Formats: sequence, structure tokens, C-alpha cells
Amino acid sequence: MSTQGFCPTGERQGTRAPDSAVKCYGYLDIETTGCSRYSDLTVVGVGLVQGEQRRFGQLFGDQITADAVLGLLDGVDEMYTYNGARFDLPFIERRLGIDLPGQFAHTDLMYNCWRQNLKGGLKVVEVRLGIARGLPDMNGFMAVKLWWDYVNDNDLEALRVLLEYNREDVMNLHVLREKLGVA
Repeated sequence: MSTQGFCPTGERQGTRAPDSAVKCYGYLDIETTGCSRYSDLTVVGVGLVQGEQRRFGQLFGDQITADAVLGLLDGVDEMYTYNGARFDLPFIERRLGIDLPGQFAHTDLMYNCWRQNLKGGLKVVEVRLGIARGLPDMNGFMAVKLWWDYVNDNDLEALRVLLEYNREDVMNLHVLREKLGVA
């Protein structure tokens, strides 16, 4: 990946002066059709936060390519996930052949949660920390069903809800990082 990239402020990462650099935090979450090696990658969401600037991007279905994922992450100084070290990043590497931890500094916030005795999935931790969701009853099983409703029935509302669910997962990672005090 090129060191030249765009963060939300529009500054080129490779041309920023080191003393004026504001770290660009990247948050990544994926949706899949399951957990097996035969499952498909259905959605990749990336949120970028730099200072007060926020940007969000998603890919779904055939849009998901190695170059497109790297494009969403262009300019990121550090990438954050929840259970990404064990699930999201290996899944992306198997499906797309890109070693994201080899290209970006990475922090899996799940382990920071464990150190603070916050166990369970992202939604459980969010509830314990008072992090709100617009789709509080959604879960990974429902995300798979929404994907197949979109694929099999061209259900655009199912796709809309799936993308919103992924967006909440991604952007809540930023809130989680801040609540945990992770630099």
C-alpha cells in the first residue's frame, strides 16, 4: 500500500508535517455469510476519524476487492477492530489475500475490554458501557439472513438495514476506543 493517502481532512498523509500531524484512526468491521472457510465476505465497513473529521465507507458483494479495501483504509495510521485479530483480518486475508496487520498498526479492542473485565461480544460490551445503537436487536445471524434476502429477492430494504448494522458496528468502535481510553 502506498504511504500517500487521504484522511478525512483531505491532507495527504505522506506530505503532512510531522509536528502538525493528527493521527488518522481507522475502524474496520466485516459481515459474512458465516464463520466457516466456505463462507463469503458480504460487507466491509471502514470508518476514519481524524481530529473532528469523520468519514465512513462500505463495500458489499462484488465491490469487495483487495484494492477497494485498501482504498478505504488509505491514510490510516492505526486500525482498530473488535475480535478482528481472530476473525475479521484472517477472513479478509483468506478471501482477498491481503495481510492488513502487515500493512497497518492494529489494535483489537476486544483484548482491551478483557483487561477491564468486559467480556462478551461487541453488543454485550456496548450495553455494559452505555453505548447506544439504532438497531439494538440486530445480531450476526440476522445480518446473514438480510444478506440472503438481498441476494435472493433483490430486497433493497434488507441491504439498507444490513449496511446500517455494519455502520453502527464500525462507528461504535470509535466510541468504544474512547471509553476504554485506548490511545
